[in-house]
Amino acid sequence: METRIDFLHWLETDMSLNILMYLDDPSDLIRATSVSRFWRHFVIANRLCKQLCVKYFPQLAVVAGVVEPSSRKESVDIGSSTRMEWEVLERDHRAYTSLFQALKAFAVTDCIADAVSASSTDRYPDESIVNTLDPREKFLGGYSYWSSKGHSDPDVPESLIYRLNASFCIITEINIRPFLAYFQPGLPIYSAKSLRFRVGHLKSSTDVESDLVQFPTEQWVDDKFIWTYTSQEFPMAQQDNHLQKFKLPEPVLCIGGFLQIELLGRVQKQETDGLFYICVSHVQVMGQSLFPAFDVEILESSEMFLLKYYANAFYDALQGLSNGSPCATSSVAPVLPPEQGIWVDGLLDFFMHRNEPGAEPVEWLSDEDDEEWDPVVIH
Repeated sequence: METRIDFLHWLETDMSLNILMYLDDPSDLIRATSVSRFWRHFVIANRLCKQLCVKYFPQLAVVAGVVEPSSRKESVDIGSSTRMEWEVLERDHRAYTSLFQALKAFAVTDCIADAVSASSTDRYPDESIVNTLDPREKFLGGYSYWSSKGHSDPDVPESLIYRLNASFCIITEINIRPFLAYFQPGLPIYSAKSLRFRVGHLKSSTDVESDLVQFPTEQWVDDKFIWTYTSQEFPMAQQDNHLQKFKLPEPVLCIGGFLQIELLGRVQKQETDGLFYICVSHVQVMGQSLFPAFDVEILESSEMFLLKYYANAFYDALQGLSNGSPCATSSVAPVLPPEQGIWVDGLLDFFMHRNEPGAEPVEWLSDEDDEEWDPVVIH
């Protein structure tokens, strides 16, 4: 019988690593583990799947470790350190190969869950950042948009912060529709000159996400975040109020679940006061939510994070896809639809606004007839 020897046995470890690292398609690297037991051991022991993940998403370089919260705990015997080390390597391999599968299979959707804060708001709550969650131009009998405060200097920037629907997700594209003021002479569009994006997480776990979202969105809370990625600057079309799409050169991994849009430069001056404004009608953040198959835990003391891998949730999501489910992340905790979310956030803004000293009367509008309506003034 002919004796066959795996060629990896004949090569130095460094040479073998150099060869296998040329496999830049995750599927090829995963297939390599099926060639033989030796190949599988070599790929896992040298963390090649993790290295390839870090190549695609540099943010993964600060992963302190992988945990599987749902897996049963193995009993540990004295003298089993080698076995424990191998289990850690296998766990990492499972997590990173599953992450690659998720990126190929999970649906791309709008990942925004809530509006958190705007750097300024002209007429709060009527022109709140909350309005940018609704794709409709008109809502509750009026126009739906966020407006900055006016400024004489056109170079003064503005920023909008949103919470995403998962602490661990992939962002591929941000879409923004600037506001066209139908009610002003000349139908001006209050666009920005350009924009860029940041993703990141809360500085402290004491700032609970649910509490943060309940803050009045008039309050600027940028100092509560650490931004771990900043995009290039994208020019914005000045005379176009359609949804403008800004595709990132490479997909970006968002660790922590928050995104900031920086609006740089003002182009439109309001006729009545001679000040420059930026107004946004609608925002979308397109990407893939990786929860509940994956989650993260930020380690504040080290600025690193734990990657949590939920194998059962991952396979349930894949099973849902094979059964024709429209979205692999259908098991994600439900997010309020835009209309319902607008109502909840809008009511919260309204009642908080009414408690402020010197608050102006607010007109409560009906959207049954956009052309004819009788405002009810609340004093």
